[in-house]
Parts: sequence; C-alpha cells; structure tokens
Amino acid sequence: MSAKFSVQKSATYLSLILVGSMGTLLGTQVFTRNSFLPQPSVAQLPTKLPGQTDTNFIARAVEKVGPAVVRIDSSRTVQRRRSAMFDDPFFREFFGRDVPKSRTRVQRGTGSGFIISDDGLVLTNAHVVNGADKVTVVLKDGRSFEGTVMGEDSLTDVAVIKIKATELPAVKMGKSDDLQPGEWAIAIGNPLGLDNTVTAGIISATGRTSNDVGVPDKRVGFIQTDAAINPGNSGGPLLNQSGEVIGMNTAIIGGAQGLGFAIPIKTAQRIADQLIAKGKVDHPFLGIRMAGLTPDLKERINSSPDVDFKINEDKGVLIFEVIPKSPASKAGLRSGDIIYEIDGKSITKASQVQQKVDMTSLGNSLKLGIRRQGKQMTIAVTPAPLPEQLSQNK
Repeated sequence: MSAKFSVQKSATYLSLILVGSMGTLLGTQVFTRNSFLPQPSVAQLPTKLPGQTDTNFIARAVEKVGPAVVRIDSSRTVQRRRSAMFDDPFFREFFGRDVPKSRTRVQRGTGSGFIISDDGLVLTNAHVVNGADKVTVVLKDGRSFEGTVMGEDSLTDVAVIKIKATELPAVKMGKSDDLQPGEWAIAIGNPLGLDNTVTAGIISATGRTSNDVGVPDKRVGFIQTDAAINPGNSGGPLLNQSGEVIGMNTAIIGGAQGLGFAIPIKTAQRIADQLIAKGKVDHPFLGIRMAGLTPDLKERINSSPDVDFKINEDKGVLIFEVIPKSPASKAGLRSGDIIYEIDGKSITKASQVQQKVDMTSLGNSLKLGIRRQGKQMTIAVTPAPLPEQLSQNK
C-alpha cells in the first residue's frame, strides 16, 4: 500500500513539474507576443546608438557645397624650339628653304575651383591657370563660361577668375586658424578627369611648412589631410563637417600615399582680396636667410672655420645671411644674430618669423628681440615689398 502510494505521489510530482514547465514556456511565448508588457512605438525607438556619430553629414556637406565647385579647363600654346644645328650655315645651305621652322602645340589641363561670390568670382590655384591663353569654367549643372584671370600669385599658388554670370551658388567660408588634427576633412574636385568626386578623411596636421611639403618656393603654412587628393583636385575646396571651406587643395607629394595638402582659407582669402583689388600681391620682405636653432646646427656652426661668428644660444632663429640694401640690412641686423621674439612673442622656428612677416601690413614695423654675442637688444624693421626679381626666382 505504501509502495503504491509512493508511485502515485511520484507521478503527481512529475505531472506538476511538467505542467509548470509547459506553463513557463507558454507564458514566455504569450508575454513576448502579446501586449501585456508595454511595447515601444516606432517614434520612441532610438535613431542611433549612444556615441554613434551622424553618418550623413558628408552627404549634406556635399549637397550644400557641390553646386559651387567648378571644373576649370585651360589651354596654352607652347613653342617647340628648333634644333640649334639648323642655325649652322652648313645645314642651312644643305637644307635650303626646307629648314624646319619652330612649331607650336597646345597644352591642355584640367583643375578645380570654387565660386566665392554669386556674381562670378572663382578661387583656384595659380598653377591651374598659369600661362593659359584660354580658361573655361564649367559648373556642376553643365553651364560653361569663358573665364578671365583677374590675378595670380605664384608664391602662394592662389588665383582668382571672373566669369560673367549672376545669382550663382557660392561657398560658405569657415575658419582655418583653430583646426585640430583629427577633425573631419572633405575634398571635392575633378581628379583625373572624374568630375564632382568626393573624398573624405581627417586633418592630419596643420602648419606644415613649404620645406616640409617639398615646395620651398611657396609662402604657405599648409593643412595636411589624408582625404585623397589627386591631379585635377588642385584648386578645389577642403571642407569641414559643416560644409564650410577651410582650405584650398593644392599639393601632393610624388610617390606618397594618403598625404594631401591644402592652403588655409584665411591665407587664400587674404591673397584673393589683393588680387581682386589690384591684380597682384605685395609680399612683405625683410631680406634675411634664417634657420631655427638645433643642437646639430649649433655644433656645425661652432666647429666650422668658414663661419666668422659663434653660437652660445640653444634656441631661437639664427640669421645666417642679410641681403644687402634690404630692410633688415638698413635696420642693422647682422649674420649671427638670433631672433628670440617678435613684438613681445617668443620665437623658436623660422616659419614663425615668416608668418609674422607675411601678416604684417606694408609700412608697419616689427620689433625683433635679438641676442648678439650674449647681449640682448630690440631692433625695429619695416618690411618692404618683395623685389620683383626675387619673386620671379621663387
């Protein structure tokens, strides 16, 4: 009797366990599928995960600026020189009237640019239009205009073109002074003949000198970006994530991968204003050759028998040559002087001196704090316009 009761009791417990398990399973299914628990509406669902950035800002920036980005087609006639041997009397007599004459050929190039005013002012690189006989500006909507070069400046590689049109889309200018590495950078242009190409990346560095970039004949502190820039991008805009122009794409280093450079828009605007006003740029000029002091430079100078001065300083900018009859020469600067401040601000790099000079209006003086043979002094120098022959040699 007790054994039968034990079997029945076990069966009852087993049934209860099975019923409970089924209830749990059914309950899970019911409460998942039915509306006993509150369900979020579509409007309540989060649109992006915490920390997720807006993935459409590039498209919006391009939509905003794209219509103001143009293709610039240029053509120039190049003279192909005749071989000098044909000027020899023997060959002239031999060929007679059949002496080959000089021939000409037309070079064609394509670059980019962007409209900076709705009445037809276009900003681009000087090398895009340099020596061009004809300039054509093609808008994104397909319209084409003959362009007139209002001025070009080879030292900064900036040029301004004017087209006869009104109510044009124009870009919005941003600020290039406070750019930080890691910020977004968007490039628009016509690389390799592929119109309206968009590439994106980040600001890799700022303040790259002309020597850093490999174009020592320029006076620009470049923005470095990893946004792809190729031949044909020259003159196109570099944008921030808001679609504002922060630079003008200009330089690539041959053989490099993932490195592009742009002229800060503040510099480009300053040069463009002068080109629009008078067709040329008067670059301030001191007349010194200089280099930032390093331990290696100090050692080489002090150990060289050809240098008539010694260096006792560890930092600053060394003047190693003063051009005769230049503003620096007239003010009394000498080889061996070390610039340690300008207008009360500390100086350690040659690029800082050049930047200070470039930003000085002609007629205004700079107060240079220098050290000469252990003595400190202040010398005021008034920059003059860069002589034309020096500008042409850059």
